Amino acid sequence: MTLPPDLVQQLEKLLGPRLSQGAADRDHHAESASFHRAPPPDAVVWPESAEEVSEIVRACADAGVPVIPWGTGTSLEGHALATRGGVTIDLTRMDKVTDIRAEDMQASVQPGVTREALNTELRATGLFFPVDPGANASLGGMAATRASGTAAVRYGTMRDNVLGLQVVLADGRIIRTGTRAAKTSAGYDLTGLFVGSEGTLGIITELTLRLHGQPEDVAAAVCAFDSLEHAVECVNATIQSGIPMARIEFVDAVAARAFNLYAGTTLPETPHLMVEFHGSPSAVREDAERFGELAREFGAQGFDWATSPEDRTRLWRMRHGAYHACLILRPGATGVVTDVCVPMSHLPAAVAAAAEDIREAGLIGPIVGHVGDGNFHSQLLVEPGNEAEITAAKRIATRMAERALAVGGTITGEHGIGIGKRPLMAAEHGEGWQVMGAIKAALDPGNILNPGKLVPDRN
Repeated sequence: MTLPPDLVQQLEKLLGPRLSQGAADRDHHAESASFHRAPPPDAVVWPESAEEVSEIVRACADAGVPVIPWGTGTSLEGHALATRGGVTIDLTRMDKVTDIRAEDMQASVQPGVTREALNTELRATGLFFPVDPGANASLGGMAATRASGTAAVRYGTMRDNVLGLQVVLADGRIIRTGTRAAKTSAGYDLTGLFVGSEGTLGIITELTLRLHGQPEDVAAAVCAFDSLEHAVECVNATIQSGIPMARIEFVDAVAARAFNLYAGTTLPETPHLMVEFHGSPSAVREDAERFGELAREFGAQGFDWATSPEDRTRLWRMRHGAYHACLILRPGATGVVTDVCVPMSHLPAAVAAAAEDIREAGLIGPIVGHVGDGNFHSQLLVEPGNEAEITAAKRIATRMAERALAVGGTITGEHGIGIGKRPLMAAEHGEGWQVMGAIKAALDPGNILNPGKLVPDRN
C-alpha cells in the first residue's frame, strides 16, 4: 500500500529522521530468522517512548494503516512481517532498564531491552532473569510470543515471569496491567491476555518482570545415548523421579554432527542430553549423582561435566547456536523450523515419529528440544525456492502438530503462531479461535494491529 501523504507528514513531524521509507530499512524488516518472507513495510519508525508509540498508533489508526511491532527479528513464524503493508514500529531504541527493585525481586524494562542486557544489569544484585529462548531476543518480543526456553522446566515461561505491562492500544490509549504485588484477584487477567498476543491486541511499551536468585552452585553435563528412544525415555524418567532439573535438553545425532562441524567439538554422533542443576553445593552434587545413576540405566555414557562458568558457557553456547550450526549441514539452505509440545508420557513416541517422517521424506532435519516440559523442535533444511522441498517440510511440520493435538498437546510450545501456524489454530482451539477473533475485534475494530496473524480473518 502507499502511505497517505498526511500520515507521512505527521510522522515526520513527530519523529524526524526516525522515520524511514528507504529501501534498505524496509527490506531489513521484511526478513525473518526462518524461511518466512513478506513484502517490506511501507515505512519503518523508531520511537523512544510510550507516548511516541501512542502518537504513531493514533495517527495510523486515523489513516487505516497497519502497524507491526518489531523487536530483534529473531522470531521463527513470521510474527513481525508486514504481510499487508503499513508501518513497522521498531522498538529497539526503547532499551532502558527503568527500575530494579532487588528487595521485591522485580525489574521494569522497556520492550527493546534484551535478556542478556538485563542480566548484565543484574549481576551486582545477586538476581537474574531466567527465561532463555537461546537467541538474545528483546523482552518485549519474548512477552508478545510467550517465549520460554532452556530453563523453563524449572523457572517457567514468560507467562510465569511477567507481572505487569504497559500497553498501547489500537486507539492510542496507554494502559497498565498487573501490579507489583505477588498476587491479585482484581478482575480479568489483562497481563495474561497480552502475553502471547503477538502484537495483535496492543504494543507492549514496558514490562514488570519477576526475577530469581542466582543459584549458589551450578553444574552442567552432556552425555550420549545409543538411541533417540533411550535418550527421550531417560528424560521422562528423570522428570517422574522428581530430580529438580534447571535445564534438560535433547539433541539428536544429526544435531550432534552439526555441533561438531560448527563449534569444533568431538561429540559422538549419537543422541545426547544436556543437563544443568542449580542449588547449594550439596544439593547440586546429590542431584547430579541421582541423574547420572538414572541415565546409566538407559545406556548413557561419556559424561562430560562442566562446573566452571567458562565450561558451562561453552556448553550452552553450543546448544543456543543450534540454528546456525544446523545450517552448516546443507550450505545455502534455509530452515523450516517448527516446534510442538506434548504431555511427557507421549514425548518418546512423538519424537520418534517425527524422526521417521523426516527420514521418509529424505530431508535433513535435526531435532532438538527443551524436553523437560515436552517441547521439541525440528529444523528442516530446504533449498530456497524449491517448492517441492518446502511443501514436504511443511507437511512434516503439520503431521507433528496433528500428532501433538491427538494426545492433548499443542501445535507450538514456544515459537508462537505468526503466519506459519495460523492454519492450524482452528484444529487446536475449535470455537475458541473465534472467541480470540472476537476479542481482537473488540480491542482493534479497525484491524490495524499486526493484521493477518494469530486470529481468523474477519468476514
